[in-house]
Amino acid sequence: MSEFLLGLLGERLVNSEKAEVDVQSLGAKLSLVGLFFGCSLNAPCKQFNGSLCEFYNRFKKSSEHKDKLEIVFVSSDQDQKHWQDFVQEMPWPALPFKDRHKKMKLWNKYKVTSIPSLVFVDAATGKVVCRNGLLVVRDDPKGLEFPWGPKPFAEVVAGPLLRNNRQTTDSSSLEGHYVGVYFSAHWCPPCRSLTRVLVESYRTIKESGQKFEIVFVSADRSEESFQQYFSEMPWLAVPYSDEARRSRLNRLFGIQGIPTLIVLDSEGHMITRQGRVEVLNDPECRLFPWHPRPVLELNESNAVQLHEGPCLVLFVDAEEEGELEPARELIQPIAEKLMAKYKAKDEETPLLFFVAGEDDMSDSLRDYTNLPEAAPLLTILDMSARAKYVRDVEEITPAVVEQFVSDFLAEKLKPEPI
Repeated sequence: MSEFLLGLLGERLVNSEKAEVDVQSLGAKLSLVGLFFGCSLNAPCKQFNGSLCEFYNRFKKSSEHKDKLEIVFVSSDQDQKHWQDFVQEMPWPALPFKDRHKKMKLWNKYKVTSIPSLVFVDAATGKVVCRNGLLVVRDDPKGLEFPWGPKPFAEVVAGPLLRNNRQTTDSSSLEGHYVGVYFSAHWCPPCRSLTRVLVESYRTIKESGQKFEIVFVSADRSEESFQQYFSEMPWLAVPYSDEARRSRLNRLFGIQGIPTLIVLDSEGHMITRQGRVEVLNDPECRLFPWHPRPVLELNESNAVQLHEGPCLVLFVDAEEEGELEPARELIQPIAEKLMAKYKAKDEETPLLFFVAGEDDMSDSLRDYTNLPEAAPLLTILDMSARAKYVRDVEEITPAVVEQFVSDFLAEKLKPEPI
């Protein structure tokens, strides 16, 4: 049994009969763990639980890999009775109800933003194997594709792609291009708003001579809606009728909501999942292809990232954009060092970094999190855990920031409620 898995889940889980389950007893052959994030009061979670039970029981009964997989329920329930009733329906173990701290660590580590969510992780390393397990359960009900690891983008997207003049081109035409994989739908108002901006960005990038293409992966509810929406787009699309390929692309990138714009380099490797934010923040596309920046200036378009995991936010007394630069320069080396450390381990950085001045967005964030009006003010905000960590000192130096980050990652800081 992996020591990492013990650190990830703890020594004890509980089962449907209220008995403790020793994590060591999950078996030496275990190679994949499905973390099922959900809540008993959420109707889609209840519905998915039924499908997952059928999938799990079938897999455990007939798959040659039956000893290599286990599911663990990670609940967001606030009521123990509701949680217990839900767990009784499950043939797999769950994290104990009272272990709220470990649950929140898992939600943050795997950046879960919606439920139900099923994330398959390597039992030896904890690395994500497949982020969108809901589609695995739907598309591979017999578990024949176990362990559902990622395939190259070129393999998953392979096949004919449409143009809005009804002509087709083969996906091999994407070779050597930066590619934006655009998950969107006509029924979604934020999608339509982003599409209007993205059309201009697409033309700007193409006119600059960059090799760039976008592939639209529709979440529309009918062929007619798809055709109407696609008629507004100057790029390529996966045919609406090819539901299997659309689903595989959703699974490959672990799509949890729309609109989402994934940007890939010319070899099909991901540059950023935050294409939506980048397009809105960089209308002239000067920073294309939008490699992740160590430190962001907080604004309305990137504030959504505050909900994707713990974020360090340095509030400063600055009303003009240029006045934020000294604050950025102060924390940038620390952010770069952390990014490099986790990139070397092929893991996502556990902390995002922001600088915030004096504007409506910063005021709203201070009000929402009940922060003091002091500036400079060094904070770490964990929205999903509804927790904040505040370092209110007269002078914020690189050493102060580095120690603050180090103490947070080592879990030495005491959270205050948001």
